[in-house]
Amino acid sequence: MARFLHFAFCFILVALTTTSLLRADDDELNDSDSESNLFHQDYSPPAPPPPPPLPPSVSCTDDLGGVGSLDTTCQIVSDANLTGDVYIHGRGNFYILPGVRFHCATPGCSIIVNITGNFSLGNSSSIFAGDFELVAFNASFHNGSAVNTTSLAGKPPPQTSGTPQGIDGAGGGHGGRGACCLVDRTKLPEDVWGGDAYSWSSLQKPCSFGSRGGSTSKEVDYGGLGGGIVKLEIRNYLEVNGSALADGGDGGSKGGGGSGGSIYIKAQRMTGSGRISACGGNGYAGGGGGRVSIDVFSRHDYPAVFVHGGSSNACPENAGGAGTLYDAVPRSLIISNHNKSTDTETLLLEFPYQPLWTNVYVRNKARATVPLLWSRVQVQGQISLLCDGVLSFGLQHYASSEFELLAEELLMSDSVIKVYGALRMSVKMFLMWNSKMLIDGGGEEAVETSLLEASNLIVLRESSVIHSNANLGVHGQGLLNLSGAGDWIQAQRLVLSLFYSIHVGPGSVLRGPLENATSDSVTPKLYCENEDCPVELLHPPEDCNVNSSLSFTLQICRVEDINILGHIKGSVVHFHRARTIAVHSTGMISASGMGCTGGIGSGNVLSNGIGSGGGHGGKGGAACSNNGSCVEGGISYGNAKLPCELGSGSGYDITAGSTAGGGIIVMGSVEHPLSSLTVEGLVTSDGESFERNTVIGKLPIADSLSGHPGGGSGGTILLFLRTLTLGESANLSTVGGYGSSNGSGAGGGGRIHFHWSDIPTGDVYQPIASVEGNIHARGGRGRDQGGAGEHGTVTGKACPKGLYGTFCEECPAGTYKNVIGSDGALCQNCPADQLPQRAVYISVRGGVAETPCPYKCISDRYHLPNCYTALEELIYTFGGPWLFGLLLIGLLILLALVLSVARMKFVGVDEAPGPAPTQHGSQIDHSFPFLESLNEVLETNRAEESHSHVHRMYFMGPNTFSEPWHLPRTPPEQIKEIVYEGPFNTFVAEINAITTYQWWEGAMYIILAVLAYPLSISWQQWRRRLKLQRLREFVRSEYDHACLRSCRSRALYEGIKVNATADLMLAYVDFFLGGDEKRTDLPPRLHQRFPMSLPFGGDGSYMAPFCLHSDNIVTSLMSQSIPPTTWYRMVAGLNAQLRLVCRGRLRVTLLPVLTWLESHANPALRNYGVHVDLAWFQATACGYRHYGLVVYAREEDNVPVSVGSIDGAIGNEESRASSIYKEDSSVHLIEEPLISHSHRSNMNRVRRRRACGGIVDADNLQMLEDKRDIFYPLSFMLHNTKPVGHQDLVGLVISMLLLGDFSLVLLTLLQLYSFSLVDVFLVLFFLPLGFLLPFPAGINALFSHGPRRSAGLARIHALWNVTSLINVVVAFICGYAHFNSQASSKKHPLQPWNISMDDSEWWIFPAGLVVCKILQSQLINWHVANLEIQDRSLYSNDFELFWQS
Repeated sequence: MARFLHFAFCFILVALTTTSLLRADDDELNDSDSESNLFHQDYSPPAPPPPPPLPPSVSCTDDLGGVGSLDTTCQIVSDANLTGDVYIHGRGNFYILPGVRFHCATPGCSIIVNITGNFSLGNSSSIFAGDFELVAFNASFHNGSAVNTTSLAGKPPPQTSGTPQGIDGAGGGHGGRGACCLVDRTKLPEDVWGGDAYSWSSLQKPCSFGSRGGSTSKEVDYGGLGGGIVKLEIRNYLEVNGSALADGGDGGSKGGGGSGGSIYIKAQRMTGSGRISACGGNGYAGGGGGRVSIDVFSRHDYPAVFVHGGSSNACPENAGGAGTLYDAVPRSLIISNHNKSTDTETLLLEFPYQPLWTNVYVRNKARATVPLLWSRVQVQGQISLLCDGVLSFGLQHYASSEFELLAEELLMSDSVIKVYGALRMSVKMFLMWNSKMLIDGGGEEAVETSLLEASNLIVLRESSVIHSNANLGVHGQGLLNLSGAGDWIQAQRLVLSLFYSIHVGPGSVLRGPLENATSDSVTPKLYCENEDCPVELLHPPEDCNVNSSLSFTLQICRVEDINILGHIKGSVVHFHRARTIAVHSTGMISASGMGCTGGIGSGNVLSNGIGSGGGHGGKGGAACSNNGSCVEGGISYGNAKLPCELGSGSGYDITAGSTAGGGIIVMGSVEHPLSSLTVEGLVTSDGESFERNTVIGKLPIADSLSGHPGGGSGGTILLFLRTLTLGESANLSTVGGYGSSNGSGAGGGGRIHFHWSDIPTGDVYQPIASVEGNIHARGGRGRDQGGAGEHGTVTGKACPKGLYGTFCEECPAGTYKNVIGSDGALCQNCPADQLPQRAVYISVRGGVAETPCPYKCISDRYHLPNCYTALEELIYTFGGPWLFGLLLIGLLILLALVLSVARMKFVGVDEAPGPAPTQHGSQIDHSFPFLESLNEVLETNRAEESHSHVHRMYFMGPNTFSEPWHLPRTPPEQIKEIVYEGPFNTFVAEINAITTYQWWEGAMYIILAVLAYPLSISWQQWRRRLKLQRLREFVRSEYDHACLRSCRSRALYEGIKVNATADLMLAYVDFFLGGDEKRTDLPPRLHQRFPMSLPFGGDGSYMAPFCLHSDNIVTSLMSQSIPPTTWYRMVAGLNAQLRLVCRGRLRVTLLPVLTWLESHANPALRNYGVHVDLAWFQATACGYRHYGLVVYAREEDNVPVSVGSIDGAIGNEESRASSIYKEDSSVHLIEEPLISHSHRSNMNRVRRRRACGGIVDADNLQMLEDKRDIFYPLSFMLHNTKPVGHQDLVGLVISMLLLGDFSLVLLTLLQLYSFSLVDVFLVLFFLPLGFLLPFPAGINALFSHGPRRSAGLARIHALWNVTSLINVVVAFICGYAHFNSQASSKKHPLQPWNISMDDSEWWIFPAGLVVCKILQSQLINWHVANLEIQDRSLYSNDFELFWQS
């Protein structure tokens, strides 16, 4: 009794628990099914009713022979062979130990395990039953374990057709259809199948048994049983290292295989690498795959899952249809046939909408079909067809439905999509790899248009094809890419629209219509007999929809950029609202031979069947037979200014066949022209040619046929565009087709029209076309007697003013066009009288629309409008060369007068009020009015100053950087009594060290001498002054006078003085007595000093002429014998003569000096017992020698002719001097002493001295050595002259020439600037500043105070003036080079009295500068002479007149 109550209690508890669980599951299932059935109809029967309540649970030990309890842990330790359904329930664990078999071998036998603990199936253990269901917390299926329901299916759901009928041995169906090996020639392979599929609505939680396979015998059922059910609901962790099998049973060689069963797995986490299989069974025909659903949140391993169909022994290529694998977490449906080839399909019925599936995969040779009409396949993610997967829509024989495919991505690789009807596809990304999409419209008008939309990307690669025998629209917002060879999109009417870019790769094709369309294909209508242009060709609709009423066969609409490397072919090809089109060298847009077979201009036929050519832009060629009969070709038709007609063919009345004309290619429209067309390949609409290999259908035309059709006419290429670029390999053609060789006519040429939009004009004009390729619209070539077709037309839109031709190019330079049109004859020649001499007509942007025509000067140095240089503009502004010259001269005179007035006001009158030469015997005003009283005072002062003078020792050398001043180290005889020889040598060494120049001073002098010679003179004088100042400071304040014997001189720093001439070339040291010597013979008197040398200052150059320097000491000494007035007059006259001596011409210019000494000086000095001779003194090591006077006492009628020792004034080291001049035979070296009369009276003072110079007289003058340097030629321009007087007039003329020089310099620079800026820099900087500085130097000289300063500055001005001649020479060279460079230009003959200032007169201004500078040089010489010699009587040849002045 107790056991009964316990059993009753447990039964009631289990029943309540099971009922609640089943109710929850059923509610969920019913909700899903009711929702699905509410909105979608499924032809499969409804789900079976819920099973009856479960029986009470069995016992672990009593019923199962296990160990333990189901409420704790139940272990099955030995094999259990069950005979019926078993329900196992408990709160503990359930373990089947390794190697144990837990079997219930009865088909449909059910084992249900419902525990709250863990489940374990040990190694090599197995569960064998028709239905195994497990509910547990954790479950483990160890290695080698198996849950096997193969071929143990119970009965499938009622009212299903999973088991095939008949004795065909077909396979059973479930997830996929069973295969059938029956051969039915009236059906397609996919229309023959065995058992049908069922339980589509429960594939997410499959719970159906598989179906039995068919049999080949009525008596014996050889078909294999279907697979059972495996259901695992694990609340936490599932380990699958064993197998879960629900395969269909094998049917052998006489029965069809059973279909796979159902497997449902649900867990939180799953691991393991076991096997899950619900495959169809093998047999005579394979069974269909079952259904598997996996709902696992987390997977760490992926067990192998199989749901493929079974193999068919009778037809190996047709295995059973693949089952379904549903992955619940990503909501993905996978249909895979494990690479088993099959013609049997897997049905895809109603797709759920709440929620949408994410992905659908058809792969590994699986074939899926959507059989229901007007179905929608919609997923949230990806539809992927891989590895020979096939997805079909509709039924082939009932292509009357429209299908929808919606997904994020459609990926196809080695797969096929077949559509029977119409397809509306909407995806974001559509990728095809060696795949095909075949759309069969079936000829139904309601479903003749398919639309494929991919918003982001469409890519076809590796010979992928989209084919439709009806209308096809392909839309997108991204890229359409046909990658390469074999990639095709073709339809009877094809519209590609809304893409950002279309790329047609090499070998790929866009085509509409199809090349070999079948009879059930939609045929686009061509308006061959319509004379009116279809309005949509010129004004197409904006919506870009596929419209069967329009004439387009291929339209690309609203696409930004189109790159064509492959082929685009169509009868009427239209590009609408595109931005750029680029046809590359391998690309082609073709409508050739795709126009009308007949048409308005179709050819005519002779009686023997020979046809003439079709006409269009030109008439077709005539056809002629051998007997001489001919027939005219087709007529010309259409509008050349806006063509839009199809080309005409040979006509339909020829038995031998026919040819078609070219089609139409339209790019852009009136409202939306193409922005840019670039063609490197082909754009053709040629007429078709008849060839012997032409075929009709599939039968070649016999050569024996006597008649042959003529060639088709070229079609139309109509381009609405803004810019065009045709490369060298480009070809635009509407050429007529050739006639055949037996006399048929050739087709006429077509029409090409460029309808330019917004042609820019004027300054904004840009060339709208760059044409290097070929454009042909010629007629076809005739053969034999057949006539050639007439040429078609190539036209362009009428060009605006200034532009002409088909491509609206600018009229050629020198022409203008003031009317609208394209004919080149409208460009008229510009008037020749409006073109300046140095100008050429130019083409301007936008062409020339009106006269006068624009022109430019032949060189940039000329300036518009008259093409004058800057100089000529200046000249012609003032009336031309002559008037400009007169105005310039007048202006110069006026400015010179102004300068002269200003000079007289600020400087004073240059011309001194002193004497001028008068008539002989008249009273002469004295230049130097010496008063007797003043003379007495001066004589007294001079005597006091010279009272203590002992000797004057002159420096050797010209004081240059290479040969500075220096003193001999041995003291002269005259001062040996007053100096110590040792300290004197030290003193000389210090003096010589001071006088030596630094190396950089000489380097600077050389640089300046090369770059700016006048600056080098200034630099040299500056350094000389500094050197003299340093010497004076040294002797006056730094030197302690230690060489002097006088204590008083050493104490007072007196006894030695240093001075130099004004030109700083001759320096000397004066030695004085200190007053404490107590010597009565010192200082010596004048006659004791004879012979006495007086060297000249200067070197005979222009800047430093020879000059006798007579200071107070010399004058005082000479006054002992000669009155000072006489001595001064003699010195002034001598210096006047010495000014005219020129270095380099000493032999010539010294002769007047010698003459003057004999005619003027010595006769006057004879009265005072004094005689002077010209002499040269000891030369330096570098060959420099001093010139001067030798003064000595005169004996009665005995004038010595040579000098023995000239008072030791110019000392030198005798050994060196003798070595230098031993070889000089031109100089008198006299060793015998010259003893004056005073010397003879005092024989104790007579000394023999070695000769250090020689007397220069008329006899030896020509033997005088005279060195010439590189500046010698300048002495002919720069030399000292005699004064001419009229200083104001000379200054006025110099001012005029100075202003004229500066004006010519500016004009020359302006002229050179018109040649080249480089020429200006060359002239200005070849000698820097040499071209511009003469003017400021001259102004500075004219406005300086004092005759001496003015003369010095005038000499600097003269140097700048001569130096600038080098710049003038550079200007000559630049002008000559420019003149020669213009040799190809027009030369005009020289007309001296008609100066036009053209290139041939380049020499005028440089020549004027040369003349002006030469005149300036002479006037400056006079000006300097007037300043330096204000007493012109100094040059008087009259002895009395000279001395009376």
